[in-house]
Amino acid sequence: MPDTSRNPISQPERPRVEKPRVIVTRELADSVHDRMSELFDVVPNLTDQAFSREDLIAAMSDCDVLVPTVTDQIDAEMIATASDRLQLIASFGAGVDHIDLAAARARKILVTNTPGVFTEDTADMTMALILSVPRRLAEGEKLMRSGQWEGWKPSGMLGHCIGGKKLGIVGMGRIGQAVARRASGFGLSIIYHNRRQLPPAVEESLNATYVDSIDDLIGTCDILTIHCPRTPETYGMINADRIAKMKSSTYIINTARGDLIDEDALIKALEQEKIGGAGLDVYTKEPSVDQRLLDLKNVVLLPHMGSATFEGREASGERVIANIRVWADGHRPPDQVLEDWI
Repeated sequence: MPDTSRNPISQPERPRVEKPRVIVTRELADSVHDRMSELFDVVPNLTDQAFSREDLIAAMSDCDVLVPTVTDQIDAEMIATASDRLQLIASFGAGVDHIDLAAARARKILVTNTPGVFTEDTADMTMALILSVPRRLAEGEKLMRSGQWEGWKPSGMLGHCIGGKKLGIVGMGRIGQAVARRASGFGLSIIYHNRRQLPPAVEESLNATYVDSIDDLIGTCDILTIHCPRTPETYGMINADRIAKMKSSTYIINTARGDLIDEDALIKALEQEKIGGAGLDVYTKEPSVDQRLLDLKNVVLLPHMGSATFEGREASGERVIANIRVWADGHRPPDQVLEDWI
């Protein structure tokens, strides 16, 4: 995760913005909506219908602050045509790959996010998939609902145990470390790859061993879980060549971004049983999911629900409000996204 305490964008002194006009692109928690309505001239989206590109362009011409989510793609062309009135994009969520940050910076539009809010929730869901895929929990649940279960038998619904297996973590930021803490409790040994090696004391606390080559990590782990932001360097990082390096029993878990994996290569490997299986919460073309994935038995598919807790969504909304309030008071928002993101 980038260090957001360095390299702040230079901001001239400016007066406070009384009751800024805030357009919110999706429906947020009632408590968040109520608080926003008290503080700002807010335009909520009570239908929760996703904004079209045209809707976003119109919103960006009619507000001081836009509150988008990860499903709102805000590109350079849209930012270039935005009204001078738009001064802050206060994104709901940690990821900012849906916003062209360089274009925003060129227009002197500040961007904030809500980092760390969903760390534990996403780590919980990742751990659930790590358990679910090797133990075939989704298959078992479907079997029960089908009415075709014939009772216990020694060879029924056999999967693989978790204890003693090697978990490879790619991306050891907040979420990766939270997954490592959970995985250790289940008897998994932890290896990881990261842009920078963690300090020895942190590695020791996580029982984690650094591997300086992602290819070496992929070739030796039993379960691979990915926790990277989407950047030009990470796009499609788990491709056909790397999948070919995996053991035939390896399981792939992805709760980060769908396009970190070459989905077509993953599907082919699953169809041909070149790997053990996969647990996915994110997809390349959400909300569309490739029919081939839906037809496979060795995959657990979730509807992008890694951060879907009442507590997390409310906390993220409160962080959005805090960022807007501090900005409106003429100060630098606490979660301003800075140069290290680009």
